[in-house]
Amino acid sequence: MAPTVHRKDHPLSMRLPEADLALIDRAAGLRGRSRTEFVRDAAVHAAEDVLMQSALVRMSPEGFAAFTAVLSAPAEPVAPMVEALLRPAPWEPTGGRG
Repeated sequence: MAPTVHRKDHPLSMRLPEADLALIDRAAGLRGRSRTEFVRDAAVHAAEDVLMQSALVRMSPEGFAAFTAVLSAPAEPVAPMVEALLRPAPWEPTGGRG
């Protein structure tokens, strides 16, 4: 009896219009990826997004109260962000934004 081979990877086959393949190939080339790598990464990312959007977050009433208190509190400036926003962009003439 032949030994059983356990594969780590599984093939996935799909039919796509030529225009879709051209678009995928162009984008994959811009990223320096193969078509397979590009499609796999895009599919996995889309699947993760769907799963994250449907994930249920559970917390105690006390935890929820603390969470909403933080969200409801007035915003405090973050010094590095303020500094970055006041710095001129490379394409702007010298001087701040305001």
